[in-house]
Amino acid sequence: MTNIYTLFRTNYLLFFNKYPSKVSSLWKRLSLLDRWLLSELLPPLLFSISAFTVVSLSVGVMFDLVRKIVETGLPFTIALQVLLFKLPSFLVISFPMATLMATLLAYSRLSANSELKALRSLGIKTKRIIAPAICLSLFMTLSTFMFNDVIVPKSNRYAELTLNRALGKSIATEKGDHIIYSRFGKIIGNKTSESKRGMTQLFYAKKFRDRAMKEVTVLDFSKLGYTQMLTAKKAIWNKLEAKWEFIDGKIITLSSNGTTTTAQFDSYLYPLSSAPTKIAELPDDANDMTVSEARRAEKLYSEAGNIKEARRMKVRIQEKFTLPMACIVFGLVGSSLGAKPNSRTSNSQGFGISVVLILFYYVLSFTFSSMGVKGALLPFVAAWSPVVISLFGGGLLLKTASR
Repeated sequence: MTNIYTLFRTNYLLFFNKYPSKVSSLWKRLSLLDRWLLSELLPPLLFSISAFTVVSLSVGVMFDLVRKIVETGLPFTIALQVLLFKLPSFLVISFPMATLMATLLAYSRLSANSELKALRSLGIKTKRIIAPAICLSLFMTLSTFMFNDVIVPKSNRYAELTLNRALGKSIATEKGDHIIYSRFGKIIGNKTSESKRGMTQLFYAKKFRDRAMKEVTVLDFSKLGYTQMLTAKKAIWNKLEAKWEFIDGKIITLSSNGTTTTAQFDSYLYPLSSAPTKIAELPDDANDMTVSEARRAEKLYSEAGNIKEARRMKVRIQEKFTLPMACIVFGLVGSSLGAKPNSRTSNSQGFGISVVLILFYYVLSFTFSSMGVKGALLPFVAAWSPVVISLFGGGLLLKTASR
């Protein structure tokens, strides 16, 4: 690993020195100290992004594509396209990890060569020394957010469409599978005092194709003592009536005394909002949604009274912002660890320390996220607590390195 990194860094510096015209005016306006430190940070950053992306992409996508090439005859060119479309989602994962490893390796090397000691002897404080790393981490934070909100959702959808076309699966511009929508509200009893809140309807459709729900089942619990089940081959949203039009189905009503009634119908209008259609049009995974799509999903769940799903989406919306913030967290922690006096961390040791710190941070994030989804913490608190805790820890490390 050391030889690979050395070769990568050498080639980068040769390119950097060979093409000075590529350096922007902003770069030229930076102080000599900042330019020197950034030139030490950029090669390990690019190397780390490449290394982490290749590893994660191989485990996450490449092996599955190779299996599809062998077992289903997926063309190699299509597999390559899918791989390229999936690349941005793995770059987003790699950016924070690469920031940590790059800052740790760069400052550890400078400390081992006594270059940081020389800077301190000139009266330059540790905070000033790691300032370029924090600025670079901020840039990586903004890049991660832009990738995660603008590029990743679209590229993941293109990857799915490309793969489905190649495998001969049916596709459409508006589609979804296994759409589930639950509505909560007041369950009406025979007397006003018997009324209570709970799930009033549960909507399920096997498929959503061409603005129509296929193989639909609706369970209605809106009246105490009665359970109504509606099944139909197809359901279409009727804009004029503002109701669902179920086609070719039947209604089964179960009463509390055990009697059952069944009615067949060719067409039946059912009072339920168009939310199932809007939910079907959204990606299944919140990670594949943009911030605006996640907010729209949260609004739909809130209007339906589905507090748990609405709370989960609120947590995911906050995580759209806290995921990029991991770059700043890792930049502060990595540079503070590397800038400690007499720090002599090798590339292999730096990689090991990075893995441990990354694992700790994401376990912490997962724990707080779960607490937010369950309602033990407010969504904002659950999403941002790991960031605040880690920044506090990074501050303590910086204080130690400044002594």
